[in-house]
Amino acid sequence: MKTTYSTILLGALLAAGLAQAQTAPELKPPADSTIPAGPKGAAIQAGKLLLGETHQRLPANVGNKLNCTNCHMTGGTVALASPWIGIWGVFPEYRSRSGKIISLQERVNDCFERSMNGKALAYNSDEMNNILAYMQWLSSDVPTGVSVKGRGFGAIDQKLVPDATHGKKIYGEKCASCHGAAGEGLSNGAGGYAFPPLWGKDSFNDGAGMARTFTAAAFVKYNMPLGQGGSLSDQDALDVSEFFAHQPRPVYAGKDKDWPKGGKPKDARN
Repeated sequence: MKTTYSTILLGALLAAGLAQAQTAPELKPPADSTIPAGPKGAAIQAGKLLLGETHQRLPANVGNKLNCTNCHMTGGTVALASPWIGIWGVFPEYRSRSGKIISLQERVNDCFERSMNGKALAYNSDEMNNILAYMQWLSSDVPTGVSVKGRGFGAIDQKLVPDATHGKKIYGEKCASCHGAAGEGLSNGAGGYAFPPLWGKDSFNDGAGMARTFTAAAFVKYNMPLGQGGSLSDQDALDVSEFFAHQPRPVYAGKDKDWPKGGKPKDARN
């Protein structure tokens, strides 16, 4: 086959396009000025408020006093804090905990039932649509089907063995000043929390991802103490997570149905 300049150019363009497609885009929230006027813009703004003031605005669906942004920090725009940027274009997605392909609505409700220890939103409710509108807007600049850099949580050495006794010491030194000596959180004076409780009746239930040692450690390692993310070693983050994740908290009745196709992680709650 005769090689021509056009063939070489086409090959280079295809290779460049493939490389670009395989490179995760940077996590960058859109400017507020890009929120459109009219009903769509109003839905985006309403969704942002629902996610930031969840227990106040959705008391029938939140069984504790947490807000979605307690974990999805700064409106879901922080890398390695389970950001919502780009999330719109990767669902429907297979989730091993569910053992099936799930929609974004199902993923949102998973958090309501577990992290918020509450009740699912109706799929066609204004509240669900507003939340989805906000997530879609956050994902405006991310190609469909592509995960951004910093999606989910960071990596933690899975070979480490957690030590809850050492974790209790780390908690007292690094966490108790904000989250309370007994994990009770710090009230904001308006019926909610300036810093969320890490155990007890107003915290996430034992079916939530944060009730799993390695999952919690991945969040703690890169985001805590607040403003000092990355200051803890993998071992320290794992130890403190082993301590607080296994303190008393609400029970999620459906967790025995998790991982129906096998592959249950070693830190999943029984």
